[in-house]
Amino acid sequence: MRAPKVPPLRGRAHSVGDALIAYLEQLIALGELVAGDRLPAERDLADSLSVSRTSLREALLQLEAKHLIERRPGRGTVVLAPPAQVEDLYAPLADLADADRELAAVAELRTLIEPKNAEFAASRSTRADLFQMDDILHATDENLLEAKSLEMDVQIHLTLARASHDPLLTALTTVVSSWTTPVRKDSHRSREGRRVSLAGHREIRDAIKARDPATAARAMCLRLADVDRLIRRTRRDGADVT
Repeated sequence: MRAPKVPPLRGRAHSVGDALIAYLEQLIALGELVAGDRLPAERDLADSLSVSRTSLREALLQLEAKHLIERRPGRGTVVLAPPAQVEDLYAPLADLADADRELAAVAELRTLIEPKNAEFAASRSTRADLFQMDDILHATDENLLEAKSLEMDVQIHLTLARASHDPLLTALTTVVSSWTTPVRKDSHRSREGRRVSLAGHREIRDAIKARDPATAARAMCLRLADVDRLIRRTRRDGADVT
């Protein structure tokens, strides 16, 4: 096994043991450590991680209890294959093309976060928040160029996040937006896509103005479903640039 890149484990808010468990679990989850890999001897691994052998041993016990590793006499510590039920969870994704997995991940992530932004905005937004939404929507139309249309799309979603008045949700939405923007651009390549985008955003804005959290969240879910449909069709058939 090649030596893993080791992050600093000291000086964290949680214990060294917790940090160790999280780090080693992450290596296994990301495929840096795969079934059959043998970990270095405890002394060497503890030295490379700059932790005590006691902390390392406790972390390994936890990983063994989760059936992620196995300590075998004469062979040391070996990474185990994931349980069958875990493989079953990943099986549907394994059958998808890389692009389809990317779309599924983007849709899933946005569906977890953005309806909640709309719901909170409907109950917490200020008049200033509503003015900002209106300004963005007034500057948006189906005749915009693809890049500008996408820019306005990003702006309205970030404004909705700020209108939730939850700083953590706002920060998370900002990060997620940077991750998902390269995929979302495909929904703005056609005039239909730009028209559907504007109509969906207006419905969300109207529900927020009406102080109707459930309708705002539902409108956001419908908007995200439209985005997923448009992206899939654009990638399958090519964009209508008229």
